Amino acid sequence: MTGQYQHSIDAKGRLFIPAKLREELGQTFYVTIALTDHCLTVYSEEGWEKLTEQFDSLPYTKSRTAARLIYANAAKCEPDAQGRILLPQKLRDYAELKKDVVVVGVSKRAEIWDAEKWASLENAELESGDLAAIAEALGI
Repeated sequence: MTGQYQHSIDAKGRLFIPAKLREELGQTFYVTIALTDHCLTVYSEEGWEKLTEQFDSLPYTKSRTAARLIYANAAKCEPDAQGRILLPQKLRDYAELKKDVVVVGVSKRAEIWDAEKWASLENAELESGDLAAIAEALGI
């Protein structure tokens, strides 16, 4: 998945998922907390199954905390006729989503960010110099 899309959460807590991402995510997908950032992560059904396999392959003592948080806070989503999903209040609170959000394609998943937090993070990462080190590690 690629690109970034600016949208707004409506008064009922619904968010429009861009058609391009809906095509890649499929009819049913999962939204849950991100463990490393205060955003939401969106997985296709296939991606969700792979994540489950990864958790299942770890010893319980290593995966239990993260698995509990990921699965307890997950929402199974099916977009309505207008391409909107309902984001549960608990997930909106976790990611500090207010009205304006950015949906970002990140390879095999998408992320949902508060627009101000995303702009700040994107600017900081673009200016950090880390991209050169990553490019070198990738052999680019």
